[in-house]
Amino acid sequence: MFEEEFSAELADGRPVVAVNSGTSGQHLGLLAAGIGPGDEVIVPSFTFAATANAVALTGATPVFCDIDPVTFCLDPTMVNELITPRTKAVMPVHLFGHAVDMPELVRVAETKGIAIFEDAAQAHGAEAYGQKVGTFGVFGMFSLYPTKNMTSGEGGMVACADGEVARGIRLLRNQGMETQYENEVVGYNNRMTDIHAAIGRVQLRRLGAWTQKRRANAGFLSSRLRGVITPNEKPGFRHVYHQYTIRVEEDRDGFAKALKEEYGVGCGVYYPIPNHKLPSLRRFAGDAPLIHTDRAAREVLSLPVHPFLTNRQLAKIVKAVNTLAKAGG
Repeated sequence: MFEEEFSAELADGRPVVAVNSGTSGQHLGLLAAGIGPGDEVIVPSFTFAATANAVALTGATPVFCDIDPVTFCLDPTMVNELITPRTKAVMPVHLFGHAVDMPELVRVAETKGIAIFEDAAQAHGAEAYGQKVGTFGVFGMFSLYPTKNMTSGEGGMVACADGEVARGIRLLRNQGMETQYENEVVGYNNRMTDIHAAIGRVQLRRLGAWTQKRRANAGFLSSRLRGVITPNEKPGFRHVYHQYTIRVEEDRDGFAKALKEEYGVGCGVYYPIPNHKLPSLRRFAGDAPLIHTDRAAREVLSLPVHPFLTNRQLAKIVKAVNTLAKAGG
């Protein structure tokens, strides 16, 4: 029931498979799409490590791409330079709730004959020119981790372009079987429980109102913050603000510390170390500099934007940021 409702609400009717985490969904989606040793998949470096981890776990090689400095998402114009005879796909991340420029990425992928796998872990309901994220590629993965815009306690959803890919993921999530004891492939134990699905069904019904509140909160902040670079929602896109991420160009870490300690405003850095510099993944780093990625890692700071903020709390955030930004200037 949860799969069917999620499909209707967020995946334009595509087949959807529930799994026990977003990372599992990504991993199984890659395997079901035939990704394995010897293959390359282009991914952004500026994101959580799970994206590149999922590629590496198949035996394939993640190839790191730079980002659009405005949206923080993978830059489609830079994908061409990274394509080799081993490139099988590109896996964009709709980071912080803003979609990648999917029309341009689709054009590049079709021209070069590579597949698209979407990481929509942070972007439930986000859109690019009226089309929902997770519906552009072979599959689109959504995370249902507790911090996401909606949760099932823990879990993930994979929206698939066709029934063949969906069946492959169903087999892989359940020890390689759809019918009990008739194991067709070597699989995993990556099922979602009915308890988690029940939580997800309730959350799904509330997601629309929560997203409107996130967007309203973001609008409140963007119209009042001064001295920092606020998030940008590009024309034709629908940002769902999983994170409200500003840029602090001078001493971001000191700014964050003062926000917390002097003003009592929580904040977080997503992500302080890009994937190509992590000890676990830097062996996959290429020679090309990722200029926008490295700069973002130095400057980004996410402020509260969740739907339960009060007007008083929003005003407190504005006052604290503006005071610190003015003092820093």
